[in-house]
Amino acid sequence: MSGATLTTFIIYLIGMLIIGWVAYKKTDNLSDYVLGGRRLGGAVAALSAGASDMSGWLLLGLPGYAYAAGMEATWICVGLALGAFLNWQFVAKRLRIYTELANDSITIPDFFENRFQDSSKLLRVISAFVILLFFTFYTSSGLVGGALLFENTFGLEYQLALWIGALVIISYTLLGGFLAVSWTDFFQGILMFLALIVVPIVMIGNMGGWNETIQRIGTIDANRLDVFSGVGILGIISLMAWGLGYFGQPHILTRFMAIKHHKEIPKARFIGMTWMVISLFGAIFTGFVGIAYFSGTPLTDAETVFIEAANVLFHPVVSGFLLAAILSAIMSTIDSQLLVSSSAIAEDFYKVLIRPSASSRELIWVGRFSVLVIALIAIFLAFDPESSVLDLVSYAWAGFGAAFGPIVILSLFWKRMTRNGALVGMIVGAATVVIWKLLSTPELDDAGVVIKEEMIPFELYEIVPGFILGFITIVVVSFIGKKPESSIIDHFEKMETLLKSKS
Repeated sequence: MSGATLTTFIIYLIGMLIIGWVAYKKTDNLSDYVLGGRRLGGAVAALSAGASDMSGWLLLGLPGYAYAAGMEATWICVGLALGAFLNWQFVAKRLRIYTELANDSITIPDFFENRFQDSSKLLRVISAFVILLFFTFYTSSGLVGGALLFENTFGLEYQLALWIGALVIISYTLLGGFLAVSWTDFFQGILMFLALIVVPIVMIGNMGGWNETIQRIGTIDANRLDVFSGVGILGIISLMAWGLGYFGQPHILTRFMAIKHHKEIPKARFIGMTWMVISLFGAIFTGFVGIAYFSGTPLTDAETVFIEAANVLFHPVVSGFLLAAILSAIMSTIDSQLLVSSSAIAEDFYKVLIRPSASSRELIWVGRFSVLVIALIAIFLAFDPESSVLDLVSYAWAGFGAAFGPIVILSLFWKRMTRNGALVGMIVGAATVVIWKLLSTPELDDAGVVIKEEMIPFELYEIVPGFILGFITIVVVSFIGKKPESSIIDHFEKMETLLKSKS
């Protein structure tokens, strides 16, 4: 690691902390801390949603998958792009209008409670618990990515690298809340975008062009050129099904809620989708081209392909910025997850169950303390250096997609939906993911050798059965129960009226 690369890295980190401090000075109440006072512009909301969505997975997990498997990784990109577009197109505007109409809801559990006028608080508390459960795993995946980056870049011990990465992220999230997270995500999104364009183009150029690159990969393993090689029907469905997860990701949905006006959403959708499609395929090509570039000295860890390419191909100053892009991806997701989790504790547990009379300032400090506690738990889970970024992300992504996705969609489009339908559907969706994951995990002996393979149906990504069963459960339970109160129907119809208005 050269001094120039280290200096670049340090400058970047200091810049993130400065943004956190500026945001801290602009944070006056819980709405500011959790949702930025609903004043995000379209461009900031778009890049913030994209950056918080993709995480270190975009520059570590996805290139690593493409490096190991070849073009079959394209199926994930197609599924994600389709899911994100449908989320922007059909969910964003309705959610922005409805959350403000529903007693100015500032968290997803808050919205669920207000949407169904649930005086029992059960829906709110259970959904907050689901957030804490799956975000702990999700945050842990980001910390693993950060530790891998510091370990491979600076030659640090994995555990020390884990603590350093966590310390920086915790600092500005704890200080500045949603505004710090969104502003840093905006700049981090731009850096990630540029990195994923530059790295594969330079790699291809160094190997003599696209045709030469393809020929080398074909010589190494022709199967990696085929998008259908190595994946059957269940495999394609599982990879495409990643797109279902978008409808239930709290850290993405809160960006929709925070846009200053629903009229900003078409612009945000265009910016966000352009950023996403180019970034996804940049990540795929980074790993794919890496098969040829590192053919002489194959990588022992596929998820380090972007790191190795940045170190080998570029001047130390440029390399520093490219490696900072990985940290950007990691930070932009962890900060959002920590913030949503802390808001669940402050707004949905502490205020509801412990101190209903708590002041806004008190809730902000409860949220900040929660950031620290959740981060420490995630650090503990991430202490295993063999943890896979992709595996941890896929589990949490499925959990949110199955638990919240069907509720979000139906609550925005179906006025006959009931509180009990939402509650039981959420539990069924989340439980299905957990059980399916357990059943799909191969049994190993003490030496780590597989002694029992997973059964064929359980090769299917757990979000598929979880989402389907959750959706069906909501519909069935809602029809079995009595119709919603007239006040709930009136609120729904008012949302649709506002949606159609030109003001």
